[in-house]
Amino acid sequence: MEPFTTLSGIAVPLDEANLDTNQLCPTRFNKVAKGPRFRDILLHDRRFNADGSEKPDYILNQEPYRQAVIAVAGRNFGVGSSRETAVFGLMGFGIRSVIAPNFGDIFYNNSLKNGLLPVRLPGPTVETLIRQLLARPGATMTVDLPEQVVTGPDGARHRFEVAPLSRKRLLRGLDEIAHTQEYAGAIRRFEQSQASAFPWLQPAS
Repeated sequence: MEPFTTLSGIAVPLDEANLDTNQLCPTRFNKVAKGPRFRDILLHDRRFNADGSEKPDYILNQEPYRQAVIAVAGRNFGVGSSRETAVFGLMGFGIRSVIAPNFGDIFYNNSLKNGLLPVRLPGPTVETLIRQLLARPGATMTVDLPEQVVTGPDGARHRFEVAPLSRKRLLRGLDEIAHTQEYAGAIRRFEQSQASAFPWLQPAS
């Protein structure tokens, strides 16, 4: 997993509420292997016609938003079913942070486990950021995880909170398995001490 420290770049305003996981990754793509194909799977039915051609009026199909690395969205982002592929779609497109007033709980946790930073900010703050981005297409923003601060297009700084353990894993680029493996030596030593202290509890060889 790629570490997340400070992210700066073009921010795309997804100015609507309730963008759920079925829209982020339609059901028929759920079994696609994680990889570059997810760039085109993200919000597929919003972005493409039935014949596969792009819908030019959708914001992610427009310049400069094809290069967006941050999304600012309405409330209830990522609600719906528990599909991890919704996160794969965003990251496949190049988006590594989504800012919204609130998120679906499972989507929020899936994001943290895969290196995408979901940032909760108050609704009025998000609405202001969206207005600024709509007024200045291609405006950039910064998400600073070490400082836990979002800097808007106007330079205003907005503090956010993230759980300390999730923050640590993101900064170091560790998923839950990689984090656990760092303690492999301590786990082995504990198992050996238990085997010595309580031999009758060990499975028969």
